[in-house]
Amino acid sequence: MKVLVVIPVYNEEKVLEQSVMELYSYLSSKNPEFKWEIKIADNASTDRTLEVATKLSQNFESITVSHLDEKGRGRALKKVWSESDADIMTYMDVDLSTNLDSFFPMVNAMYKEGFDIAIGSRLMKGANTTRSLKRETISRIYNLLVKLFLFTRFSDAQCGFKGVTRKVAKDVLPRVENTNWFFDTELLAIAEKKGYKIKDIPVKWIEDLDSRVKIVKTATEDVRGLLRVRREFRKGKYK
Repeated sequence: MKVLVVIPVYNEEKVLEQSVMELYSYLSSKNPEFKWEIKIADNASTDRTLEVATKLSQNFESITVSHLDEKGRGRALKKVWSESDADIMTYMDVDLSTNLDSFFPMVNAMYKEGFDIAIGSRLMKGANTTRSLKRETISRIYNLLVKLFLFTRFSDAQCGFKGVTRKVAKDVLPRVENTNWFFDTELLAIAEKKGYKIKDIPVKWIEDLDSRVKIVKTATEDVRGLLRVRREFRKGKYK
């Protein structure tokens, strides 16, 4: 079995090498029973991110690079996952806010437990989260809106720590329209409506104070996305 780990990046020259090497060392030390590949997905960075990523790929066989000329985390994930031949496709944020000890439970949920999707959750019982009151409040309100608008069951739509099987990638990715931050919510909502099994995994998560997320702009995009997907659900688009 092959597992792909995607790290989407935009202007992350300062932390990219350290984070990728930490992930590489972690996976190497665990000696898993499956093959793995780390792919750095560069989202049209304007600094030295692509240069750093290329150097890493030249020095380590299990590290590869994909470059996009347009920004958008969702766009990067959709492209890389769609092109991959991996059995399980995952991604995590470059800041490694989610503790890496949750990686194997996420993979095993799909590899051994029969789930189609596994997601890190900062909101369910057992999670250990360190973040500002503002970010905590916004996150809880948003996930409540997801449930109210779309009647979903998964607990945390936006945690940057997720995995899908190749079957889900082939079936659901072509249906996802958003190419930015709402990508995660749309992917999960469609997959759940189509009957795919999602496992929520409580994680240890520490807020990145240098996050690139613009909260107001992202929130506006998310609400518009929720309204659009709700209209499409009512029309029976994904049945």
